[in-house]
Amino acid sequence: MIVGENLNSLDVKVPGDAYYTQKDSPMFNAFITIIVRDSNGNIVNIHRQRSHSPTKNFIIYFVPIYYLYSNNISITVTDTSNNTYTNSSNPAFGISYPSNQKNVPSYLVMIAVGSGSQSNAYNAYNLAAPIANGSGTGQLVYGSPSISTSITVSGSSAYFYISQTFNNNSGGTVTITEVGIIIGLSQLIVTGSVVGSTVQLLVWYDVLSSSISVSNGGSVTIYYTFTVNP
Repeated sequence: MIVGENLNSLDVKVPGDAYYTQKDSPMFNAFITIIVRDSNGNIVNIHRQRSHSPTKNFIIYFVPIYYLYSNNISITVTDTSNNTYTNSSNPAFGISYPSNQKNVPSYLVMIAVGSGSQSNAYNAYNLAAPIANGSGTGQLVYGSPSISTSITVSGSSAYFYISQTFNNNSGGTVTITEVGIIIGLSQLIVTGSVVGSTVQLLVWYDVLSSSISVSNGGSVTIYYTFTVNP
């Protein structure tokens, strides 16, 4: 028997709101906005594209630590240096909620930029060719990452963003083709206390639809915006 083969013969009515007619926007959207400025601070390029690439590390950490502890489950994550860590039930790497003195001050390490690309974002543990932080050839000076202080409600949508500015003091043009989000996770026991080291994990990765060139003396600001619709 094929499931559903006799549905046409049943007296069944499908609710009207089950049809995908008016709500043509996904419930969750992520966008990258990139603003490039020249050495005089003038905007010379604005790039915007849909972001759609959470990594394996991101998906794993949807699972609360206490769930791992209660069910004696172990999972393995890979940090940006390609080191693997197995999360046993206790302790485990993660973020402890609610926020209190047991937590590290910030979990957002950086928005990372690179000059390479990779097709399988799910298994990415770092950018393909990270651009180093500095003023040498091919490098960019990384500013501090910023997170919006509150969730903004606009009409029927709500969003927040993270951003970071990079300055080019390298003496030449630097080209960006990939971006990602790196967070730091601490090793915690089930009570939420930090008992071990903090590792850096790539949790979001995107290849840009067109490359971004930053001239010497110029800067680029990258925004990741995450939006929820009803």
